Amino acid sequence: MEQRKKQGSAFMASVAAIFGSQMLIKAIGFLYNIVIMNIPGFGDLGNGYRTAGYQIYTVLLAVSSVGIPNAISKLISERVALDDEDGAERVFHTALRVFAAIGVGASLLLYFGAEFLVRNVLHQAAGVELTLKALSPSLFFVCVSSVIRGYFLGRHNVHPSNRSQILEQIFKSILSVLFVWLLTQTSALIMAVGANAATAVSTAVSFIYLIVTLVMYRRKVRPVKPSSISAQERAKLIRTIFSLSIPISLSSVITTIARVIDTSTIVGGISKAFASGIPGQPGIPTAEALEQYATLLSGRFFKADNITNLVLAINIAFATVLVPTISAALARKDVKTASRSISFSFLLSTLIVLPCAAGLIILAEPFFKVVYPAAADGADLMQWAAVALIFTALDQTICGSLQGLGKVRVPAFGLLCGATAKYILNRILIPMPGVGIYGAAISSVVCHVVAFAICFVSLRRAIPLRIKRDRFIIKPILCTLVMSAFTWGTCRLSLWVFHSNLIALFLSILVSIPVYFVCVFGLHVLTKSEVRQLPMGDKLARLLKM
Repeated sequence: MEQRKKQGSAFMASVAAIFGSQMLIKAIGFLYNIVIMNIPGFGDLGNGYRTAGYQIYTVLLAVSSVGIPNAISKLISERVALDDEDGAERVFHTALRVFAAIGVGASLLLYFGAEFLVRNVLHQAAGVELTLKALSPSLFFVCVSSVIRGYFLGRHNVHPSNRSQILEQIFKSILSVLFVWLLTQTSALIMAVGANAATAVSTAVSFIYLIVTLVMYRRKVRPVKPSSISAQERAKLIRTIFSLSIPISLSSVITTIARVIDTSTIVGGISKAFASGIPGQPGIPTAEALEQYATLLSGRFFKADNITNLVLAINIAFATVLVPTISAALARKDVKTASRSISFSFLLSTLIVLPCAAGLIILAEPFFKVVYPAAADGADLMQWAAVALIFTALDQTICGSLQGLGKVRVPAFGLLCGATAKYILNRILIPMPGVGIYGAAISSVVCHVVAFAICFVSLRRAIPLRIKRDRFIIKPILCTLVMSAFTWGTCRLSLWVFHSNLIALFLSILVSIPVYFVCVFGLHVLTKSEVRQLPMGDKLARLLKM
């Protein structure tokens, strides 16, 4: 029992550390996005240009680096759990060499292939390739940084990864605002280029920090020098790394491709939907006017990502910690610990995402009016994004579980099916004049529902889970419905009394949080032992007892 409590506490300590850093990272990102969205001349159009370049960049980023931290952490944690320090070091040294070379290649590909990608994939006008070229150096820095993060995660040390990401986000935020502000006398496109250039500089800063941290750590710990291995053994190790990192990367690749599908299909679809006339503009629109209007709508559509990413940042801690935790447990033949960690993470993900999604749906309009006063359109699109958020977050946790179990291809397959459904629906719905940009929002919901369903079924078959319907589904939904009633009522009443969106938003959130917590603990959704595993769990358990 004592051992089980220690394992649970260690698991939640890692979750809490990643949760704290991710929340800080996304909060900083959210704030700087608010600032640049309200800088004169940027708005939805500048966000559309910036996002267009960023979508292609994230695809290459996912191909070259996204699967690395989880793959390396899985391999290293397994070897450390079996006291194979020599094997752990061989994994690290091999991965560092291989992915440094991949990073160089990816950076060159993005820089010299930018014009081709913009013309043939994004279907946008000349000039947008500058947003890609500005991002190209980032691929090398992120590639090498990902290996180092995986090394520390595999040794259950989450702090270097967390700190480097916080540092990167701080620099990205400051420089993005500075570069966009300095370019206010230019066009929205050039301002978007400046914002993406800030990303490249910030990844370089994070890379330097991780290199320095790694050198200091290895001087202090003095790990064993890896034994020499033959070319055949090295090739086998590389194949093992790729067999894990590629399927994990595929999940992220397909996720980002789903966003590229939006970018590429919105331009053509909107051009068809509004070929006879753009709202608010007289006469038959030109091809250039239609393209600019489509870019503006896509910027409005992607604006919701700034908000939903805050919720995903809370949840991603479970997916990150689950991979090495489950891998280490299974290496010790401890199936119960693996099952317990997965079930608990799924329950907490449900308790986090349901009220967040409900709050975004109910408070979307006052939220946009407060946060984006210079570009307040798009609140109804965020409501659709909030529905998709539920399945995205739950799928995120399930994917981390499947990767820890070694079933790294299932998440990719689920997302591939979802992305295929999204592409078909985008082609059908967006060109409809009565649907337009909302077709992309509807297809996003379908995409994530399909991916979640496939991954959840696979997880249930792979390992026994302790998921009781009333505690894991019915009670969380009931708590969310009660909270939603209070949220809606407070918002309506506040708007009627104070006529202020800011006051209505503040009071609604102030009322909603304690109501939800009272419901969760009043209905005993969490057991006493689970409460104690939470950050400051012992104090919370004593408070609840009182």
